[in-house]
Amino acid sequence: MAKKHTPLRVPVTQGLKDIYAMDMLLPYEAACEGRFSVTAFARLAMAISVIRCALVHKNTQILNAVETLDEAIVTLTTVRNRGDATDVWEITETERPSVARGIQVAEECIGVLDVALLETMAATLFEVTAKGIDPSQPAV
Repeated sequence: MAKKHTPLRVPVTQGLKDIYAMDMLLPYEAACEGRFSVTAFARLAMAISVIRCALVHKNTQILNAVETLDEAIVTLTTVRNRGDATDVWEITETERPSVARGIQVAEECIGVLDVALLETMAATLFEVTAKGIDPSQPAV
């Protein structure tokens, strides 16, 4: 009888969780303090998008996680469109709760994912955005 080989799952370490947290929280804090930039926006949006895509790819059944991340992504799309049009990068007072909830859910969910899946989703999203495709659309 042949052994069944399951792929090696490398869990997300506290260090990687911290990196993702910094990529989300520091730009968010900068936005709240009026120091938001296109670079900070990109870090925040990409971190949330990677975690969302990884959750979908893994078919994770965490209640309302993907929907909450989708809401944050819709809000960030609005921020991006406004920033592209006006060159003013900000998350308004009314947009902040949606983004804050998205960050909180992303931080809570990252522990169920694995390093290889996050890497694959990040590479896929970078490739998609390099081709000019909107990563908030269901391309993954």
